[in-house]
Amino acid sequence: MTLEEKIKDHEVKVGVVGLGYVGLLLAVEFTNNGFSVTGIDILQEKVDLINNGKNYIKDVNDKELAEAVEQGLLSATTDFSVISELDAVSICVPTPLRKTKDPDVSFIISALDEISKYMHSDIIIVLESTTYPGTTREIMLPKLEESGLKVGKDFYLAFSPERVDPGNQAYKTKNTPKVIGGITKKCTEIAKALYEQIIDTVVPVYSTESAEMVKLLENTFRSINIGLANEMALMCDKLGVDVWEIIGAAATKPFGFMKFYPGPGLGGHCIPIDPFYLSWKMKALNYNARFIELAGEINSAMPEYVVELVGEGLNRQKKSINGSKILILGVAYKKDIDDIRESPALDIMKILERKGALIDYHDPCVPVIDWNGQPMRSVSISPELVSSVDVVIIVTNHSSFDYGMVQKSAKLVVDTRNAIKGKYENVLKLGAV
Repeated sequence: MTLEEKIKDHEVKVGVVGLGYVGLLLAVEFTNNGFSVTGIDILQEKVDLINNGKNYIKDVNDKELAEAVEQGLLSATTDFSVISELDAVSICVPTPLRKTKDPDVSFIISALDEISKYMHSDIIIVLESTTYPGTTREIMLPKLEESGLKVGKDFYLAFSPERVDPGNQAYKTKNTPKVIGGITKKCTEIAKALYEQIIDTVVPVYSTESAEMVKLLENTFRSINIGLANEMALMCDKLGVDVWEIIGAAATKPFGFMKFYPGPGLGGHCIPIDPFYLSWKMKALNYNARFIELAGEINSAMPEYVVELVGEGLNRQKKSINGSKILILGVAYKKDIDDIRESPALDIMKILERKGALIDYHDPCVPVIDWNGQPMRSVSISPELVSSVDVVIIVTNHSSFDYGMVQKSAKLVVDTRNAIKGKYENVLKLGAV
């Protein structure tokens, strides 16, 4: 039976390398469509949880995961030798930036080193980890062809950018269109056939480089437009007008405008990071990606601006940041999720602590964080707590927060998300001071 026939008959054995926010969602979606899936991760803790039918990713359905394990469709392991028994492998490992804003593809290389040990014919390998254009062809292909197998003939290699949006209730893995680009035309066809079994719409593009570039365009577009909204907030502050009112009014135009909102900074694994993959790649080609660099500069400065607002509000009360009690509302990088990766709340807290503030936080989605090597736990919120602190900073606008109570109880609120509607003497809004 050929690989194409196995795919159409749902007989392919699927492997997913990296069982985080992207990989586990993908693995469960494959099992929802009757495929046998083996998850591979270097963390034994994750492997044990999955094999016991326990979920650790909020966007994954608990029942679906448990049923997949119970039915024998999903298992997990730390042993890469299972690759020798698989027909399709999706790589969903982290791709962070180094402090120098250079891409760190070490997780891809580590996974690739292990996969290459167990390469065999009639297998398709798809990289989903966001990276710079050229990674699939320049790094993955040579290593995999060391086996003596030829791409497009003996095995198939493609890139398909993940499009996970944590907390999005409308668009999940199945109904989010999936871009596919293969090393060869045949690679694209095989990858398209595979993903069409689990995803409503598959969008083939010419090459792996095209597919890699698609993801970077998507998130660079958002980063630059958020940067524009953030700079508009800074300008509105100086002009004495309300950026939230202005954006709302501009959004009434039925064409030629797409609304983006300012905020305390960028968070998550994608928007603060992905544009710099492209910027780094272009520097190697002697080209300066000016929009990307400028947007990054503006967005990364927003936590400092929030702290300036805190200082301004306290000055009006003849207080200083040093010694003030400050409550952070929300440490997740966006509303109603439990992900704190690159969260601007952490940057704001670090700056305030350096200035001598006494920090607590409340976040119903994030019960504990690692703070200076020690656990910091979310405090229980109440009118008494809110009234006892000097400042409440709304960093993440979770739906469960009682903003009316916060406004009525707090001495001072710094609202970075326009969560409290209307104007109040004790509320300073980002971009509407």
